[in-house]
Amino acid sequence: MTSHDLPAALGGKPAFSKPFRAYQPIGREELDAAVAVLKSGKLSGFIGAWVPEFYGGPRVRRLEERWARYFGVRHALSVNSATSGLYAAIGALGIEPGDEVIVTPTTMSATVTGIVLYQAVPVFADISPDTFCIDPAEVERLITPRTRAIIAVDIYGATADWRRLRGIARRHGLQLIEDSAQSLGGRYLGRRSGTFGDIGVFSLNRHKHIHCGEGGLCVTDDDRLAERIRLIRNHGEAVVGARGTKDIVNILGFNFRMNEVEAAISLEQLKKLEGLVRERIKISDAVRDAFRGLEGITVPEVPAGMRHVYYYLCLKLDPRKAGLSRKAFVQAMNLEGVPLREGGYEPIYYQPMYQRKIAFGRKGYPFTAPYYRGKADYRRGLCPVAERMWERELFYFPTQSSMPCAAEAARMGPAARRILRHAAAVEKRLAAHGR
Repeated sequence: MTSHDLPAALGGKPAFSKPFRAYQPIGREELDAAVAVLKSGKLSGFIGAWVPEFYGGPRVRRLEERWARYFGVRHALSVNSATSGLYAAIGALGIEPGDEVIVTPTTMSATVTGIVLYQAVPVFADISPDTFCIDPAEVERLITPRTRAIIAVDIYGATADWRRLRGIARRHGLQLIEDSAQSLGGRYLGRRSGTFGDIGVFSLNRHKHIHCGEGGLCVTDDDRLAERIRLIRNHGEAVVGARGTKDIVNILGFNFRMNEVEAAISLEQLKKLEGLVRERIKISDAVRDAFRGLEGITVPEVPAGMRHVYYYLCLKLDPRKAGLSRKAFVQAMNLEGVPLREGGYEPIYYQPMYQRKIAFGRKGYPFTAPYYRGKADYRRGLCPVAERMWERELFYFPTQSSMPCAAEAARMGPAARRILRHAAAVEKRLAAHGR
């Protein structure tokens, strides 16, 4: 047996000797746009008083106009991050202390932290084992008289089942927030991701399909919600009198403002979005093809009507069928030069804040506050699919940072086959080396 027949974990020659091309959407256009702002001397156009500049500088307003046109919505509101956008969206909906908001456990922490910020209580609904998005059946099962809203995440570049979620929201009189931080350019049943909820939230963080370093946008067709987001992002309490605002619930404001440099870069990035997404899909399809038909590995199918944009390219491994653990397989592929990663997102309720039920002060607020009439449940085992994906099955190729060509993607398949062919020996060798 030659070194070409053995996986790198057993002394064979690695499939790849150098890293794949890094994902880099920033070019000369963004540099020129940023320099133009610097030369203007006006790096931010916002003023926290009731004057025209309350709504931001010229580039911020131009970005909002073009974003709204691109996504086919009435309003796009820029913010300094998707985290800020989520906080503003929850505030705009008027979520109150003691309310419940149903949310996925498989997401970045900010999706849920905004609920707690407004002294409401997150209720976690399990996920689909195929798309890893929130399971609508679980959402409906968890609705109580205290439920006010649903936050669904278009996770890893997939879109949630918005047809069913919108139906549930209508039947029960609930509001919907769509966290589309990871699905810019995605579609579901012919409609762009981010446009299904009462409010959609996008990210322009450096890891996303397009970015400006840090930034985000909220979108909505509701005039009232749009104006509330504008107030919340710019110290709203300072202008409610001059503005003549009547509904001041949750209008305690923040500084969620995007600056002119970020807006200028984002304007150029938006022009490139479709081309970048197409390239991402092409590469992801090639990687998916490389892993098809491998014993113990599942390549989840993209549901009909969904345009998956692959923030991560997620796959699953069944340790019993593969003959080795996910950890050993991923480590062995890393030794081949393929930067696979384990797990995706840890279920949010594993975090100490939820396990100990303490967010504000030492008395358990908001989880055990006297104004909350429910019982916050964050025990392990709460969402078995989400937990199984995190602990044993899900692994991913980091398409948000690494871009192999088609030929490189094709070579991943033989590398994985060598590992699976020698599964028991690979597991034993890696365990012996403390990996």
